[in-house]
Amino acid sequence: MSSPNKPTSAPLRPLPSLIFASRWLQLPLYLGLILAQAVYVFHFWVELVHLVEAAFGNTAALKQLVTSIGYKSDFEVTSLNETIIMLVVLALIDVVMISNLLIMVIVGGYETFVSRLHLEEHPDQPEWLSHVNASVLKVKLATAIIGISSIHLLKTFINAANYDLKVLMWQTIIHVVFLLSALAIALTDRLMAHSGEAH
Repeated sequence: MSSPNKPTSAPLRPLPSLIFASRWLQLPLYLGLILAQAVYVFHFWVELVHLVEAAFGNTAALKQLVTSIGYKSDFEVTSLNETIIMLVVLALIDVVMISNLLIMVIVGGYETFVSRLHLEEHPDQPEWLSHVNASVLKVKLATAIIGISSIHLLKTFINAANYDLKVLMWQTIIHVVFLLSALAIALTDRLMAHSGEAH
């Protein structure tokens, strides 16, 4: 029996009901992103296994690593060196950060645009999900993209000898554009928040 104080909402007319129900069309997109997340997990473990095998002297695994990170040397690479290890570890961190970005889009996007997950009492509820909305999600995604861009830029500078100067310049410019875009998004959201409080 419903509480007498609880407001009851009027049933939606057919057209608004159809438009509102159309949000469920996003569900296959989020399921697709979960599949992409599984591919990233597989890729992470393949690279990690190659790194461990190369550390124990497996030349085939070492060649796979050198090819995947785009490392080149004037001499034939016969064993792991600090630069290769660093590039592989940065590539693994890159996978983790992209995976984090996927989680934010999947969980935050579903909660914001499709349906409530009702995780309020769940002990593993992400802290950021308790106050997520479109603006918060936008800022968090921008921050995550900057982190990923920073890792890519660091990988490029460590392996700078194998890149053209134009590539280095454009990667730096793109990273700065990402930074400025994130600052603009954060500033816009702050101004809109202050404008809302004033009203």
